[in-house]
Amino acid sequence: MNIPSLPILLANVLLASLVLPTLAAAHAMLEKAIPPVGGTVHAAPAELQLGFSEAIEPRFSKVAVTGPGDVVVNAGALHTDPADPKHLLVPVARLTPGAYTVTWHAVSVDTHRTEGRYRFTVAP
Repeated sequence: MNIPSLPILLANVLLASLVLPTLAAAHAMLEKAIPPVGGTVHAAPAELQLGFSEAIEPRFSKVAVTGPGDVVVNAGALHTDPADPKHLLVPVARLTPGAYTVTWHAVSVDTHRTEGRYRFTVAP
């Protein structure tokens, strides 16, 4: 069995410590949402705002919203905030009181895809 020398082993550990954090950070993760994840709002929003850790490519991303009774909510064309490409904006039809589920997949400008879902409630 051939055991690598200590300098080679240390060099490999150093290289891995530099490369692995870069790979782990290469995905757009949902950092903030309006309405908030798990939150309750008292006024129905005209749009959803999803804030990510990286710039988003709206042409390759998708957001679906379902409301009370699993009724699909009509959503307009996704677009990013002109002032911040990390914020994805989703116009929605008028939301009635009840629980809503947002299911999303986002493709960052570096082509990595992430997905998730969350719920929020519109109070009566």
